[in-house]
This record gives sequence, C-alpha cells and structure tokens, in this order.
Amino acid sequence: MKQAAPYLAVGVACGALAVAFAGGGASHATISADASTNGLARFARAFQVVRDDYVEEPDPSKMVVGAINGMLASLDPHSTYLDAKALGDFQNVMKGEEFGGLGLEVMQEGGLVRVVSPIDETPAARAGMLSGDIITAIDDTPVQGLSLKEAVDKMRGPAKSSVKLTVQRANGPPRVFTIVREIIHVLPVRARLEGGGDLGYIRITQFNQQTFDGVQKAIARFKSDPGADKLKGYILDLRNNPGGLLTQSIEVVNAFVDHGEIVSTRGRSAEQQQEYYARGGYDLSQGKPLVVLINGGSASASEIVSGALQDLKRATLIGTRSFGKGSVQTVLPLGENGALKLTTARYYTPSGRSIQAKGIEPDIKVKETIPDDLKGKVDSKGEASLVGHLKNGEDEKTGSEAYVPPDPQKDAQLIAAIDLLHGSTAKAKDASGGDN
Repeated sequence: MKQAAPYLAVGVACGALAVAFAGGGASHATISADASTNGLARFARAFQVVRDDYVEEPDPSKMVVGAINGMLASLDPHSTYLDAKALGDFQNVMKGEEFGGLGLEVMQEGGLVRVVSPIDETPAARAGMLSGDIITAIDDTPVQGLSLKEAVDKMRGPAKSSVKLTVQRANGPPRVFTIVREIIHVLPVRARLEGGGDLGYIRITQFNQQTFDGVQKAIARFKSDPGADKLKGYILDLRNNPGGLLTQSIEVVNAFVDHGEIVSTRGRSAEQQQEYYARGGYDLSQGKPLVVLINGGSASASEIVSGALQDLKRATLIGTRSFGKGSVQTVLPLGENGALKLTTARYYTPSGRSIQAKGIEPDIKVKETIPDDLKGKVDSKGEASLVGHLKNGEDEKTGSEAYVPPDPQKDAQLIAAIDLLHGSTAKAKDASGGDN
C-alpha cells in the first residue's frame, strides 16, 4: 500500500500511500554480512544485557517493538511500525469503514501529538479543534512519553463516551476540549453547486478507496443538475486534506485530464522507479475550467493532485503554499506481527519538481481573514519544520495558513475561485497577498 502522509488518528495514518501487501521480496530479506556481524551482533548483545540485568524482568516482546519503533524514528517522521491491531485499523480507514473516535488526523512531533487536520463534520471539527493544535494531555495523562499509537488508542473509544484533550495553540494559554466520541464514517467527497448554481464544487477531505468513486458521482450529478450546457466549471477543494492512497490521487487527476504524466516516484530499488500517466478518454470533466484550492494543510496525495493539474496547465491553483510532504510510504507486512509503514520513495510532479519540504505555490495567493482570537495560531509549520524530515536542498519552505472559514460567504479563497470561473480575473487576483 503506497501512501503519502501522517497518522489518521482516531483513525490511522494518511499521506501518499502505496499498497504492497504482496510482502517484501528478496531485497527486504537480505542483510549484508558487515551489518550482520557488527550492528546486529551489537543489538543482540544489548538485548541480552537488558533482558538479564534490568532491575525488573522486562517483557521481551515489548523490547522488540520498542527497538523497531526506535529504528524507524531515526529515519524520518513518516516511517512507523503498525502492530496487528493498528494495521487493521489503518486498513479500515483506507477502505472508508466506520470507527469510534473524534475525527482527527494527527502525527507525532517532538514527543507530542500535532493535529494535521480535523475531519469535516466530526466531533473534533465541531468542538473547534484546528490544524496545528498540539495535544499535550489526554484525560490528564501527559502525551510526552507515549507512542503515537498509545496516544491514538487513548483518544479512541466507544461512541457517546467522552475524552478530555489539553491543547496548546501557538503561544496562547493551554485550552481544554471535552469531546464526545461518535461513530466516524469518513465521507471523503462532498459536493454542491456554487456561484449561483453554475459551478460544481467538490471537496475531498481524504484519499481513501472511496474517493474517486465519490468524485465520479459528483461530476455525474453536476452534468444532470444544472446540466452540462449550464455548468461553467469546477472547484476542487483540497484544503486541509492530509493525503491518502497514491492510486486514488492518480485516478482523481485522470478525472480532469486525458493525457500526460501525472506523477513519478523515485527510490533506491527498481520497483520504486515508477511513472504514472493519464489514460485517454477518462476526462470526466470534459475540459471545463477548473480551480483547485490548497493551503498549509494540503499534504502528500493532495499535493500530487494539485501539482499535476498545475504542471499540466489544467487548473489554476488558489490559496496558500501547501504542506510540502513529498515522500511515499509503503506498507510492508511482517506476517502476524503487523507491518512497517516505511518511506520508500520521493514523488515528483510531471515537470520533475520535488515538493518535499517546499510545498506547492498557488498561482494566485489568497489569504483568509483570520478571526482575532486565532491570529498567529492557525499556521501549518509544514514538512520542513518536522524533526528528521527528508532534506531537499537549501531552498526549503515553512508552512502557511491552514484556516478555512466555516461560513462559505466569508471564505476569501472560495470567493476568488468563483470570481475567476465567472471571468472576474482581476478581482480574484486583487484578493491575493502575503508571502504564504
């Protein structure tokens, strides 16, 4: 399974994920004699010493899991170990199945848990949690010292039960959110008419196995209402979308183009050198004008989509710079013991751009009007701020605003998209500003 992202908590992990449940191959099973003689012998000796001499008899299985987690943590922020339960949860989320929780996409940062994005219309979103919030305690248990899985397990629970989250938002005082869990069914695609009824608005919150099907149904609906002859264009909203399945991002791009390269991946092994092209005759949009909305919470698979549509000159991008997660994770099974979610490749847009730790710059920069109580508190730090991130030269970029107004009438980026598709180019550009 190939992915491009963080951890879908209270769900599980997201990003640009490649599914590889066929399992390994010789390249994953071979260890050089040098490494075996030196590194593994040293590890075996350390394991034996701890097992024999620790003050209390340790659990060997926990020691092994801890060693695996430590090894992966030394690589990059997106490689992680999934035990059997976490792997099952992860697969369910990618399938779009229900789970009990809050509706947060989270990842670990500095020993704490950072919110990548609250999922639309879930308890966390309704409670007012925002992208960039740092969770420091769960039911008065400090997060520092917990693994990401342990923190996620604490946030999950049966529907109608409550959980208390202590949150640090920028430099403000800690805030406490008491949130009642619900059965979360992630609906990855929501659609409606905008601009007085002649523009098809499609919001993708996550790239799971149901995403392309949702886009396909939305476009079919718009062709019926208001009708293909009345429809002037599409708005594809990828703001605060943390990513998901690589295959789904490719299918979504192909819904708007019928030729050209969509994305390529490059890793150390031959199987990671891949190029993905659009299939002719699959452009469901029939070439109608397209605007894509992005912001600092748009990561991984959503950056694959926006980068491809930008490079192929198929869409105008409006908003602020994206997150900058340009790596692909592959789920490599370990039999009954779960799987490794391992960073195996970088991905590149059709023009050969790597957005790793840089993000995608919109064609038209439009900043939202931030409420006074949220100013300085809704920026996404971006991939470049993560400890241990894959480097990408000297020109790395930090994140940008990740705020989407709950009221569409006050959504400057959406309004700019409507103006552009209605032909008011100058008005849309006048809304731009700032360096984000």
